[in-house]
Amino acid sequence: MKKSFQNIAYLLLILLSGLGPAVVRAQVFQGKIPGLRPYDQSGINYFEAKKDTAAYDGFRFRVGAGFTQEFQSLKDKNNFSEVSTNPLYKLSPGFNQAEANLYTDFLLADGIHLNVTLYLSTRHHNETWVKGGYLQFDKLPFKGEFWDNIMKYTTIKLGQFEINYGDAHFRRTDGGHALFNPFIENNIIDAFATEIGGEVTVQNKGVFGMVGLTNGMLDASIDSVAYTTANGAIHKNPAIYFKAGVDKQVNDLVRLRLSGSFYHLASSSSSDLYWGDRAGSSYWMVMEKPYTVPASGESAYQGDAWSGRVNPGFTYKVDAGMLNGFAKIGGFELFGTYEHAEGRSKTEKSNRHFNQYSVDGVYRFGPKENFFVGAKYNSVTALLNGINNSITVNRVAGSAGWFLTKNILLKGEYVTQKYLDFPTSDYRNSGKFYGYVIAATVGF
Repeated sequence: MKKSFQNIAYLLLILLSGLGPAVVRAQVFQGKIPGLRPYDQSGINYFEAKKDTAAYDGFRFRVGAGFTQEFQSLKDKNNFSEVSTNPLYKLSPGFNQAEANLYTDFLLADGIHLNVTLYLSTRHHNETWVKGGYLQFDKLPFKGEFWDNIMKYTTIKLGQFEINYGDAHFRRTDGGHALFNPFIENNIIDAFATEIGGEVTVQNKGVFGMVGLTNGMLDASIDSVAYTTANGAIHKNPAIYFKAGVDKQVNDLVRLRLSGSFYHLASSSSSDLYWGDRAGSSYWMVMEKPYTVPASGESAYQGDAWSGRVNPGFTYKVDAGMLNGFAKIGGFELFGTYEHAEGRSKTEKSNRHFNQYSVDGVYRFGPKENFFVGAKYNSVTALLNGINNSITVNRVAGSAGWFLTKNILLKGEYVTQKYLDFPTSDYRNSGKFYGYVIAATVGF
């Protein structure tokens, strides 16, 4: 089925391009294209793109996909009764909407790759739409020792892409693709954005550094400056971010990684660093208010697509830093995150901040590490817009999974999340949700 689907896609590409097989020497390359992350089990614990040093033997492309179907049995409650002014959305056990991603990757020339990713169906968007696309250069089409020496260690990415801020985004669930996440959901504050710009990464013997420059927004914009009473004229400024670290395979059993990232955006009319996920949360409708369908007809699942997360609301400016540590010793994995960020919305005059901690431990076992069990603790303390005191949200989750093949994963999670220090008038006061989610996911 997989090969047939890829061959059909290849034929469509040839037809659409107007080029026949005699003109284009193309191959469907099973498994992976050098320098790009695999979408199956072999892509787990894969961070920055590896250098493509393979000999070039012609144009190649692959078609990949991610499909996920979940069954959810979560309950929630707050400090109010059913007849109060702060009831919660009524939940019952059931299947969530199936989600799907489509990936197309191309080897255009020696060391030059193209990726285009589509969301076929997600919680926030039922219709197909493009996540992004980018060119990745591991080699440049310039002759000479000077260029060869530069590109021996350098990778350049240009386009609209998932920015490389922090390491947590490498382990997150992204719409229909959930193979890389040993748990069901992402962090409570989910740093994830697709922005237009470029990144330059240098790697040598496990030491790496990266600098990125983007437009600082999810969408393209040629609008003039906006004006607000709080901040005057809001100019569009680029976002600049850095990352550095070390990733060492110490021996056959031990791998250690440590990285630090920083993201700066001086001002923007719509920063999306913490609101850039247009797929949505994997915890459906927990700790949400009853939903009123707007004139547009947008459903509750779409309108409240980020259930269980906290949005700090840094839409005007943001300075954020993230530290990540990863260790793999045999089948044991430990991954940790510390994040601190400051910023504000365009209607605020002063910055707010938050701190986030997350640590998870996973034990993979079996002949091909095709079974795993894991536990995760995630905590956020934040000053939110409109709340005078700091609030705290804590999550504890336990998970287990089974890779039936390298492309098929069945996993389940039991989770408890608590909302602390919210005002007595807030619907999240003494809030809590708990229960289990089971997911069947495919990636290739």
